[in-house]
Formats: sequence, structure tokens, C-alpha cells
Amino acid sequence: MAISYNKLWKRLIDEKMSAAELRRLADISPNTMTKIHKDETVSMDVLCRICDILGTSFSDIVDYTPEKPRKGR
Repeated sequence: MAISYNKLWKRLIDEKMSAAELRRLADISPNTMTKIHKDETVSMDVLCRICDILGTSFSDIVDYTPEKPRKGR
């Protein structure tokens, strides 16, 4: 699966918020923030906290693209 947090970074720019400030406000560990920077998966809990801080939904901060379409669809 391919995860992209590009929307999150654009949103932070729009909000004039740094990644460090988001990390502090959402109580995200440095290791988890590194995963986000590398477009790796993180827990739903972390995504919920980010959405709560930014007042937004998942679709506004993350994109998901399946690597291979499933057969029969």
C-alpha cells in the first residue's frame, strides 16, 4: 500500500503550524513523526489526534493508493 501525508504538510503550511508544534499539541512521539515524514503507516489513534488538532478529517491529511488492484473488482 502507498500512503502519502503530503496533504498534511500542505495543511500545516496553511495553518502556519510547524511539524514540531503539531507533534507537541497532538502528543506524537518523535519516532511516530519520523514515520509520518517517511510516508509510513501510523496508528488510527495518531491520525485521530492530528485531525482533532487541525479540525479536519482523514481525507484532508492522508492519501491511500492500493499497490495492486484486487482480482474480481
